[in-house]
Amino acid sequence: MSGPTTTLASRAAAAAAQVEDLSFGSTDYTVFILMLTVSASIGVYFGFFAKAKNTTEEYLRGGKKMQALPIAISLVSSQLSGVAIMSIPTENYTYGFNFIFAVLAMIPTVPILIYIIVPVFYDNNVVNCYEYLEMRFNKRTRQFVTLTFVLNQFLMLPVYMFIPSLAFSQVTGINIHLINTVVSSICVFYTMLGGIKAVVWTDVVQAGVMLLSVIMVGVLGTMRTGGLGTVLEYASEGGRFNFDFRLDPRIRATFWNSMTSGLLLWTGKIGLDQSCVQRIVSLPSYAHAKKSLVVAGFGFLIIMFFTSFAGIIMFAYYYGCDPMLAGLVSKPDKMMPFFIQDIMGNLPGMPGLFISCVFSASLSSLSANLNSFAGVVYFDYIKPHIRHTEARANGFMKLVIIAMGGYCIVGGFIVQRFNSILQTMWTITGINTGAVVGIFLLGMFVPRVNGKVAMTSILFSVLAMLWVIVNAQMNIKAGLIKYEVLPNTLDQCEARGLDTIFNAINRTATATTTAAPVPTNVTTAFGSNRDFSVYDISFYWYKVLGAILIFVWAVPMSYVWRPDRNEKQSPKLYSPFVRNMLNVPDPVLELEELPLKEPLTKAVQENGAA
Repeated sequence: MSGPTTTLASRAAAAAAQVEDLSFGSTDYTVFILMLTVSASIGVYFGFFAKAKNTTEEYLRGGKKMQALPIAISLVSSQLSGVAIMSIPTENYTYGFNFIFAVLAMIPTVPILIYIIVPVFYDNNVVNCYEYLEMRFNKRTRQFVTLTFVLNQFLMLPVYMFIPSLAFSQVTGINIHLINTVVSSICVFYTMLGGIKAVVWTDVVQAGVMLLSVIMVGVLGTMRTGGLGTVLEYASEGGRFNFDFRLDPRIRATFWNSMTSGLLLWTGKIGLDQSCVQRIVSLPSYAHAKKSLVVAGFGFLIIMFFTSFAGIIMFAYYYGCDPMLAGLVSKPDKMMPFFIQDIMGNLPGMPGLFISCVFSASLSSLSANLNSFAGVVYFDYIKPHIRHTEARANGFMKLVIIAMGGYCIVGGFIVQRFNSILQTMWTITGINTGAVVGIFLLGMFVPRVNGKVAMTSILFSVLAMLWVIVNAQMNIKAGLIKYEVLPNTLDQCEARGLDTIFNAINRTATATTTAAPVPTNVTTAFGSNRDFSVYDISFYWYKVLGAILIFVWAVPMSYVWRPDRNEKQSPKLYSPFVRNMLNVPDPVLELEELPLKEPLTKAVQENGAA
């Protein structure tokens, strides 16, 4: 009996130590430092040694000579921020596996991007996706949507870096803000020096780290739990596979809101957000873009499935002995590093690999967003007010990247106060993401809508969503919306060899299980006994509702503010299938109607050649 007792006692001591003073081994630090060194070295190479012209075209689009496979890997990497690696497993651990439908939404997203959205950008030679809005509507529409992009970056970039810093602090004990400062500085360094090429090639390296890490977590976690059959059995018994197909929009996560919200999210992030569009249009041709998006779709599904299923494995491992209920983990976003330390802490280099994975995900998101942010700020806000030269442009963009890096470091002090990072991000972006996606689709699908209608529809959607979200937050604060997690217990700790974890924190566990009183009528994650209110709808619906509101306003108002009959727009501004439904005049007749800047014969010849 002494052997098992000694083993359990040592596990208890280790678990207690994990709460306050987790430590890396020398191998873990080596793995982590190696990843950061490689990332910085890529920036140095493209900044000082690669033979390329010092132009904005080179800095932002790689001279439009990028390759399909690296761009595909980069697109996948930038969608997997540290928030995804840390918070998505926790979402599945606490609320069940319904989030997988948001992942599967990538399947219809890829053809939408390939056949509806990306052709418009290539046909109009768009460099900045917000240029399209000025071509299709007017300059004010572009400026307003660009402003929402800038505001989103200010809100989200600090989150991207704080989450991995939180994980690193959890396993090392090093001050979280010191980590945030060091790693953010490294990201700023290589992004500033190397431009889009450094961003893409560091993404490739970081994607390899991410893929290896999530596979290792899945394999080791499954083995430590007792095999895949045991994982599925425990997850099913614990209600984590209870897929919800109800139509009540107040339920936190269902098939309907996960799928539709995922569709809007991935369409907006990959196809209508400058950080991704910038990389897509850096490819030499539309054919390369199609190939890249297909590969990115497959890569995304693979790595996101492993990331999501990690939450199910984590639940099965702690089935009947919940570390949060026991008080070992203070909030859900700390579950993943605790789990990794528990199952991999005795393997040299493996905790370092996972932390490198989390940082890789965040660095790829941060670098891509910094690079695109610098381009948008320069061309939309700085260039109109200075004498433009290539040297000045690159200098200003590098200064913007440095300034935003400093802001990300300071912003960590605010992000530290958030409870559920995933819910916070989804809520904040719900204010305008749906409106942005909606306005692009409106422009590509509805030819009769003009600039005035477009601008007012954005304002209507954003203001309406802001009103809904503010009132929803007031309901949450009042306790009228309370997302209690699916139940777990502490009654199987001894039977599963985890009882000493409970014994080590018995006093804490007793204190944490006392629930605060809640209102009689409340909307929970799985139902509601309140009268229906739009303020109670799940935050997963926010993006969808924002996009719908664009069309709710724009379609009837397009009959009030009718388009100018004398204003003719190029059919290339619409999606390909919409163009086929339009009566496009013959190119020769169109040329006759327009004022010519050169002899007709020459213009016709060039048009024919094109």
